[in-house]
Amino acid sequence: MSEVIKNEDEILAKLDAFAELPDAPPKRKLKLSWVGKLASLVVIFWLVIVAIGPSISPHHEMDMDGDDSFMVAHDNEYGSFYLGTDHLGRDTLSRVLYGARNTIGIALLATLLAYSMGITLGILAAVKGGWIDMIISRINDAILALPSIMLGLIVIAALGSSVPILIGLAGVIYATSVFRIARALAQDIMVQDFVEAAHARGERIWWIIKSEVLPNAIMPLATDFGLRLVFVVLFISSLSFLGLGIQPPASDWGSMVRENLAGLSGGIDLDGNTVTSYAAIWPALAIASFTIAINLIVDDISAKSGGSLAKKMI
Repeated sequence: MSEVIKNEDEILAKLDAFAELPDAPPKRKLKLSWVGKLASLVVIFWLVIVAIGPSISPHHEMDMDGDDSFMVAHDNEYGSFYLGTDHLGRDTLSRVLYGARNTIGIALLATLLAYSMGITLGILAAVKGGWIDMIISRINDAILALPSIMLGLIVIAALGSSVPILIGLAGVIYATSVFRIARALAQDIMVQDFVEAAHARGERIWWIIKSEVLPNAIMPLATDFGLRLVFVVLFISSLSFLGLGIQPPASDWGSMVRENLAGLSGGIDLDGNTVTSYAAIWPALAIASFTIAINLIVDDISAKSGGSLAKKMI
């Protein structure tokens, strides 16, 4: 009888030890400064353009209704050209609106794919460890060691350029960085006291991942999502600038910059005089406004977290 009582006392002592372990950190509300709020409005504006841009465009992206190439803003029998025309006499404003869907839409889908792959593999490697972690990490390091543009050129040269290939290519390339962040965060969280308490309660590993790991990793991952989206936008635009991204006659911002560079010194006004055409500047400003706005939001969130989030981003 005394042995039974002794064993019960040991069990109660162990349970009391785990009872003192802290719970998971409480969720914090996201607060932005006025700069972050202004940047959020810019991002929301472009996301709305992605959704409704073609429907509010004054012309179709492929219509050559302009009087001539690189014309400044003017009106003719086919309508108004508020930002002038491009190198083929197409409305620049319409192509910027259409290009938002291709540039941001493809980048957003590629970033979502990268996060789906990176988070899944990163948490799997952190939780399982051992040879699974080693194999996934070595493959990830091999892909990460290759320059992204060089890898993109090789894949597109072998498989051709299309929207699914661009999405898959960007998704795989940037999943490598997401993997490293997700793995590092999961490894940090898995050794915390509240996770040990969940183990002591007998919780299953998938419950721990869903209820403990993901909620505590979501803020740095969400912040990195913005930066990763910027990188993918610039990656897609760079490929398009090299002629390997979205193929003509479809429009996207990177290819519009490349196609209209000659207009910076060769535009014409309504009187036939040579002037500077800004057909290459407008898509460049669109890229800059979207990427800078996201960076301002990320910096704002990181600053309110004491800079700890920025240190985890690679």
